[in-house]
Order: sequence, then C-alpha cells, then structure tokens
Amino acid sequence: MVALLVLAGLPPVVEEAALVVVGLHAARGLAPQVTAVWPYDSYHDLRWLLVYHDSWLTFVLGLLGVTVARGLLSAGLTALAWPAGTPRPAWGWLVRRNLEVAALAAVVISPWAALSVAFSAVALSWYLFASLGPMLVLAPFLVRAGVVAGWWRGLPTIELFGWSALNFVLLTLAGALISTTPGWGTVGVAGLAGVANGLLWQRTVAAAALPARIRWRRAPVAPIAIALTMAGAVWAPSLIGIAAPGPGMWRPPVLTERLPDRVNHAVIVLDGHDSNWDGEPPADPRVEQFSYQGLDAGGRPLPYPPAATHRSLDSSSVLLAAQVEALHRRTGRPVALVGQSEGSMVVRTYLEKLPPGPVTAAVMFSPLVQAGRTYYPPPGHEGWGVAAGWELRALFGLGNLPRPVKDDPDEPFVRSVLSDAPFYRNRTLCPVPGVRMIAFLPTVSAAEAPPGEYSRIPVYQQPALHGGLIGQRMVEDRVIAFLAGERVDQPRREYGLFQRLGAAWQAPPLALSLNPVWSASREGDPAMTGRVCEAR
Repeated sequence: MVALLVLAGLPPVVEEAALVVVGLHAARGLAPQVTAVWPYDSYHDLRWLLVYHDSWLTFVLGLLGVTVARGLLSAGLTALAWPAGTPRPAWGWLVRRNLEVAALAAVVISPWAALSVAFSAVALSWYLFASLGPMLVLAPFLVRAGVVAGWWRGLPTIELFGWSALNFVLLTLAGALISTTPGWGTVGVAGLAGVANGLLWQRTVAAAALPARIRWRRAPVAPIAIALTMAGAVWAPSLIGIAAPGPGMWRPPVLTERLPDRVNHAVIVLDGHDSNWDGEPPADPRVEQFSYQGLDAGGRPLPYPPAATHRSLDSSSVLLAAQVEALHRRTGRPVALVGQSEGSMVVRTYLEKLPPGPVTAAVMFSPLVQAGRTYYPPPGHEGWGVAAGWELRALFGLGNLPRPVKDDPDEPFVRSVLSDAPFYRNRTLCPVPGVRMIAFLPTVSAAEAPPGEYSRIPVYQQPALHGGLIGQRMVEDRVIAFLAGERVDQPRREYGLFQRLGAAWQAPPLALSLNPVWSASREGDPAMTGRVCEAR
C-alpha cells in the first residue's frame, strides 16, 4: 500500500513543483491528473503535448514518449493496486496490456484534447464541456482494459462507473483547491491528490479484477462506446453549433423597442459569429444593426449572411469605424456600442486600434474571456501546436459536411484572435480612457477563464449560457440604465468558485514568451501572473 501511494503521489508533486518554479500560474490545477485513472491521465498528457510542441518531430517524439511513460506508470500502479488474495497477471503482461491501453487512449482521447485546445484558443465553454463528457463515459471501460483480458465484452460494473466518476470529482476539487492555495502550498495539495488517486487505483483495480456479474457479457460494448466517442468528436463542432444559442434570429429589445428619452446615445448593436441580418431596421431610428458587410452608398448598413462574420477582427473593426462615423453624422449624438460574443470582440478591437471618436459607451455581452491561450500555425507552416491545428482541421472538415455554413479553424476571425493573442488574452476586459464600459458575463464564462483576475471594468454576472443573457428583460433594463449613465455592475460571488472548479480541465496555456509570433508584444501574460491589463 505504501509503495502504491508513493508512486501515485510523487509525480503530481514533481509536476506541481515544476509549474511553481517556471511560474505557469494558469496550469497549476492540472498536476493531480498525472496519476489519475484512465482516461483522465491520458487527457492530461495529450493536452500538454498538443500545446507544447513546435514541430512534427517534437510531436511524434513526444507522443511516443508520453505513451510509453503512461503505459509503464499505469502498469506499476495496477500491479501495486492489485487486490490481495487474487492471482495477479505477470508483470510483462501488465506492461504490454497497459502500453496497448495507452496507445488506444491516445487515439481515442486525442480529438477531445484537440477540442480542448480549440476551447482555449477561442475561450468558448461549449468546447470544454463537450470534451469532458467522453472522459466520464470511457473511464470505466479503459480502467477495465488495463486489468482484464476480456475487457471489451460486457458492461463495466456499477462500482467501476462510480469509482472512476469519483476520480473526476476529486480532480475537479483538487484543481480548485490548488488554484486557491498560494505559493509552494500547491505542491502539498497536489501530493495529497496523488495519494487519493492511489486509493482510487486500488478501488478501481479491485472492481475490475474481482469476480463480478457482468451484464451483456457477450456484447462488444467497449468497441461500440469507443466508436461512438470517436464519432462524437467528429460531429462535436456541428453539435456545439446547434447547442450554442443561435444568434441568427437574434432580436433583443434594444432592436425591437424604442429607446427611452433618458438615453442620449445613438446605438450600434453587433451580433456574434454565424449571425445574419436581413436588413430589417430597428424600432428606434437612433439604433442600427452593425453590418459585417459594410455600408451602402447612403451610409446605411447592408444585410449580411452568416459567412460574413468570419472576417478578421481588424477588418470588422474598420467597418465598425465607418458605421460609427456615419451614425454620428446622421444623429449628432454620442455613440454607444452593444456587442455580443464576436461582436464584443469587434467592439474591443475597435476601441484599442482605432480612435474611439464619438463612442463614449460600450456594452459587451459574453466576450471571449482571455482568448488566445493556445496557438496553432496556419496551414503550410510549422510552429507551436502544429499537430493540434491539423487535427482540428480534420475534425471541422468532417463536422462541416452537413452544415450549410462551414466553420473553419483557420477562418480570418479565428486567425486574428490567434495572431493577436497577447492583446486578447490580457486586455479584452480592460478600461479604455474616455469610454464607459461594462461586461455582461454569463456564469458559464467562469469556466472559460483560468483562475485569477479577468476584468478591470465593471461586470454584470447572471446565471446563463454563452450568449444567453441578452434578450432577458431584467438584463435589458440594466443595459438601458447603463446607457443612461447609471452604475449597474453586479459581480457574483460564485463566479470565482466556478473559475477554480474549471481549472483542472482547461488546456495549459502557451506562455507568450515562447511563441515567436507573439515575441514583439509588450503585453503581460496572465497565464504567468494571474493578472490582466499589465505590461510585460
């Protein structure tokens, strides 16, 4: 037992100590997973590998290295956790079997780890949630695979489901506690979490090895579950597009109702990614819908299709500047900007890179909080995350087959976030002189940002999914109050808790100082400091 607990506790201590030494603040919650049960251990390895490789050679060598290391470590944990009084397979069989499971897990888990990288690139929580479900489903099958020969037949026992699910809960809580603990105290927490992993290895191995009544004993349940998981990875981008609140029919009250007289601004409303607009004018002549297609000859916004939203943020901000000037000339009023999701990022890009001119207020709904935490190079180039990029292209290519509007991990919008990641990671929710700003954050966005500081502008937080706040009457009233000059911020205490609970399942951020694409930036790195809006 002592040897098992030492073997399970030492690797998390080593990884956590290394993270403290290098100062990678945002990744500290991952360390306990290094000795977790299958497949959380492989999910840990692959997220690190998909972010921290800078060529195909380093990726292939890294993949071979982590697969062999994972197989050997799991074989050792399995051997030490074997229940007393039960014949244990030979050491050679355990090594061979766990190497096979490590290779299988690398294939099955890699697409979901790649989606986790996509989540960290665009800070969209749907990708994070989508990547965690398969871990819970596959865990009892893969735990059993490293222990018994006929693992692929029949359903795992309820004990295996329970113990593997408990490990997920443990890792989540350990990541949250590490994110709360200062300094070197995190190393002790990681060690305790590793010891708890060892106890769970003992329980899961016993549940798999001891005789039990197996349901559907002849059915190839595990291959079916694995095949469905792989298919789920292919269709995940499409399913995420369906599950996410569709902005195509977005008509919030600010567009459908007249503004009260106490609002002195003219308003431009910017919708999000894959939205469209048929040209229907807002109810109030002081309000305009932002057009991703630009203006007509008379200075009025043009209707636009969903594909128009795929343009770069710099390009969209130039269009916004022209529309701001046109609306200001027409109304003679100061201009307020109300953006949702991608629209919020257009607002923030405009305020940073172009003179704000008549813009004196900005409302950002569901902005992408600390986007650009990972990277992959454009096609035809090598660089950090090159394998992750091609894996995402394959997943999106297959997932796009049934979709009329194709999403592309290399579309100009995404590439603009990746190329200017230092700014979006550090300054999205930072104040701009002369402009009143507020961010309306759904509580789910807490999982989108690593623990630590995320905003230095007022925030209004409300339970909702990404894009789900705007349109609520109470929230709309707060928007009107803000535009009328009132202070309406409402931070929620549980937001920080949700940040910490999500810490264990985010991909590790790529340090800004490592990527040559970002080397000219003078932005501080929240991944290292836990603070935003600071210079390097």
